[in-house]
Amino acid sequence: MTMEDEEWGFATNAVRAGQARTGEGEHSEAIFPTSSFVFNSAAEAAARFAGDEPGNIYSRFTNPTVRNFEQRLAAIEGGDSCVATASGMAAIMSVCMGLLRTGDHIVSSRSIFGSTTMLFNKYLERFGISTSYVALEDMAAWEQAIGPNTRLLFLETPSNPLTELGDVAALAELAHSNDCLLVVDNCFCTPAIMRPLELGADIVVHSATKYLDGQGRCVGGAVVGDANLVGEEVFGVLRTAGPTMSPFNAWVFLKGLETLSLRMQRHSENATKLAHWLQQQPQVEKVFYPGLDTHPQYELAQRQQSLPGGILSFELAGGKQAAWELIDSTRMLSITANLGDTKTTITHPATTTHGRLTAEERAESGISDSLIRVSVGLEEVADIQADLSRGLGL
Repeated sequence: MTMEDEEWGFATNAVRAGQARTGEGEHSEAIFPTSSFVFNSAAEAAARFAGDEPGNIYSRFTNPTVRNFEQRLAAIEGGDSCVATASGMAAIMSVCMGLLRTGDHIVSSRSIFGSTTMLFNKYLERFGISTSYVALEDMAAWEQAIGPNTRLLFLETPSNPLTELGDVAALAELAHSNDCLLVVDNCFCTPAIMRPLELGADIVVHSATKYLDGQGRCVGGAVVGDANLVGEEVFGVLRTAGPTMSPFNAWVFLKGLETLSLRMQRHSENATKLAHWLQQQPQVEKVFYPGLDTHPQYELAQRQQSLPGGILSFELAGGKQAAWELIDSTRMLSITANLGDTKTTITHPATTTHGRLTAEERAESGISDSLIRVSVGLEEVADIQADLSRGLGL
């Protein structure tokens, strides 16, 4: 039995959308940990492989649990189609493989995850796909970088780790006026805070590992968009190359989506309080957070996002040594590069998430040796402040 599509609100879709019951009366979604599926006849097998008949074939590209997650995420992102992948980077790779060819060109924000930069510069370049980088907030630079062979505009907003914002609606208009597609990494916001497709983006990518799970349990990714771009082109890459999400991970992400809206509200509340507190500390030279009115794109954040989010970063006086000493002084915060967890995490971007970039590339992206990124969790804010206070000499 499959639940009929309804015109539900966000929170209801996050709990109910896409659920397919097996007939055993289970309330929670079932997990289908099987590699393949049995056919009733040779004719049925042939029809499914040919695409003439719907149904499960092989879990590399058809699995009921994974499909449940895909349908639910598509519903809350406002997309027609979703393809779940083995990781967030697999999602970005699948978009590029499905939509680009030799000679194509990407215009990307300079402020993106270090592994995404490596994918563009080291691997796509081998196959004749070039990338130009621009400042995320500089609309004139985006326009100037577009050439006759530009196929994709790519950005993260807010950026990692400086929380810079891209104007999704303006970039969508620019992309479409130049026959390009706009791809938005919505990892930091999630659809609970921003829905890029509604702002004009063509494709949304996720590292489901982060907030969609919310508890740091599994690695996964997703691509959301229309039925042609995602349901055909990106899905074709998944079916053929197999960067596939496992059924167990999909089930875990389904459970994460059920509490996404509530968690993002609390993450934002805690991060806002922590950001204001950090601004008051004499050792902190600068705080980067869209919820502060000192953020250069505060007005855009108010317009584009329903909440400021749970990620902030700050620069300390004293450079790398001071940053490392503060990180090492913590006892409760988790020193890990992951983010979007119920547990507050802390990392030094210059030597972790962006450590594979050259010093010059980090400087261009504004990532200094004194920068610390905090993914604010769901603990009591006073306890987070107390843990950071040791390294601030308070």
